[in-house]
Order: sequence, then structure tokens, then C-alpha cells
Amino acid sequence: MYFYNCILIRRLLILIGEIVNCFEDRKLDIKTFKAVLKPHRAIIGLDYGGKRLGIAVSDLLWLAATPYKILYRTTLEKDLTELKKIIEEKEIQAIVIGLPLQMNGEEGEIAKEVRAFATRLEEAFGLPILFWDERLSSSAMENFLIKEADLSRAKRRKVLDASAAGFILQGVLDALHYA
Repeated sequence: MYFYNCILIRRLLILIGEIVNCFEDRKLDIKTFKAVLKPHRAIIGLDYGGKRLGIAVSDLLWLAATPYKILYRTTLEKDLTELKKIIEEKEIQAIVIGLPLQMNGEEGEIAKEVRAFATRLEEAFGLPILFWDERLSSSAMENFLIKEADLSRAKRRKVLDASAAGFILQGVLDALHYA
């Protein structure tokens, strides 16, 4: 129930325009992002972390985001190789990356790391990339996994990053329908 309440609140906020989206140098906003998308191709969502990368994938109609896997990071080259496999297998056409803003809306050190990682993704794959405000996404998913799914800490650790990526991607999918 908590998860569905979060989704409903997020959809309402999108409708009234309260969710702030973050785009590198304002080059790509949600409408521009939607314009470059081709129908019936999936979108990948990423929750960046220094040790783990949460991955979620959309359905072909852009209605639902599904947590896909957690990539335990080693080197950038291995990360890119694994992401390339997923992008080819799932026929991904675009990338959404959660941008971890501080609570005051400013970018900190981790946001700079995310932007640098996104630059490498763009160089490697040439896909459009959309940054999405991810403030509290991991916290929201952890609360859901505790309250609704009743998962232990060990089990939560195994799914949290992919679930957060799904939460981020679902926010974008919802926004695409109103763009």
C-alpha cells in the first residue's frame, strides 16, 4: 500500500508540475526526450552508486518499470561491457539516470560523479540520456521493502538498488505520458 501511495503522490506532483527534473545544461528536457524516443523500444533506468549500479528496464509501451538487476561495480570497462549486453538484449533506446541532488536542490560531489559516468555512457553507447531527480528514491524504496514487503536487512540489500532504479524510471515513464 505504501508503494502505491508513493506512486499516486508522484503522479499528482507531476500533474501539477512540482517535480523538478534535472538535465545537463538544460539540453534535454522531458518533452525533447520524448520526441527522440521511438515507439515500442525499452528505456533503461540506472541508480548510480560507487559500489553498485541499480538497473531497471521499462516495458515497450513505457507504462511500467521493472527492477532488473544490480551490477556490482569493479572497473568502468567491465561496467560498460555488462551494460552493453543489457542494452543489446533488451533493445534499449535511451538511458535515465538518477541525479542525487542535495535536499536544497544543489548538486554535490556524487552528482558530479553521476554526470561524469553519464558522459562515459554517452560516449560508449550514443544513446540519449535524461537525468532525473532521485532525492529520497532509495529511502522510499527501503521504507516500502520494510513496511510492505517485510524484508530483512540482508534481503533488502539484494534488491534495494534495482528497486530504486525502478522507482526513478517509473517517475520518468509517468512524466512521459503528460509531456
